[in-house]
Amino acid sequence: MTDSAQFTLVVGATGTTGSRVAARLVSAGVRVKAASRRAGSVDGARPVRFDWDDPSSYAGALDGTDRVYLIPPLGSSDPAAVMVPFLRQARTAGVRRAVLLSSSAIPAGGPAVGQVHQALPGLFPEWAVLRPSWFMQNFTGDHAHARTIEADGTIRTATGEGRVGFVDADDIAAVAVHALTGTPAPNTDLVITGPEALSYGDIAAIVSRVTGRTITHRRLTYEQMRDRLAADIPAEFAAMLAGMDRAIAEGTEDRTTDTVLRLTGRPARGFHAVAERELGGPPS
Repeated sequence: MTDSAQFTLVVGATGTTGSRVAARLVSAGVRVKAASRRAGSVDGARPVRFDWDDPSSYAGALDGTDRVYLIPPLGSSDPAAVMVPFLRQARTAGVRRAVLLSSSAIPAGGPAVGQVHQALPGLFPEWAVLRPSWFMQNFTGDHAHARTIEADGTIRTATGEGRVGFVDADDIAAVAVHALTGTPAPNTDLVITGPEALSYGDIAAIVSRVTGRTITHRRLTYEQMRDRLAADIPAEFAAMLAGMDRAIAEGTEDRTTDTVLRLTGRPARGFHAVAERELGGPPS
């Protein structure tokens, strides 16, 4: 099969970043396999069934594929257990470039997806690890914060006054497409943030202005956050996420980078603009 006929496999193609990556690739004329557990339809892409927990789904997804965009299995505290065997199979099948979605909070060799990050350079000649900060869409989509904003006008975290360089998922996707298609490959990790670091109190104030509702940040302790999360997800994963909140409170995410501008040629979008786009203006 010639290079021009090969596919880019987008894992999680119906999700927050995967759907945006698939759409951008299709618009650029790239042949895309849109991978999801139910092989959901994605405009312009070939749907393919893919389930991290079902290795029998791997071969069909990889057939004719030379690049992959990787979303780790949701809620897993040890994604390397399934991802690394898949990545070895991908390399054998002819994949040359892999772009992994990780987190600004997790370095190479760190917990969870940090183990996959560490393995990636040894598996592929071309690679990138995207390490975005927290998504702006956490407050506008179907995330827990968006649900509590809608339900009772609160955002609950254990972050205190800590600030985060929240980033638009559209900007993450733009960087991902560059990492998948650009020459040469990044062959590095890319910390991706928005243009300013904001506290959750700042976020609540902006959502209040945009929606015309009163939104407040309700501060929880680490233990309260951990137990709240553990009602819906495995305890070990809940503890890790609550620990990330505690790290934010300690200042670890109070930073911004120029990655979006450097790779896409345009500045990262600010939260107010994204909130206006996705939540609408205040009532007249």
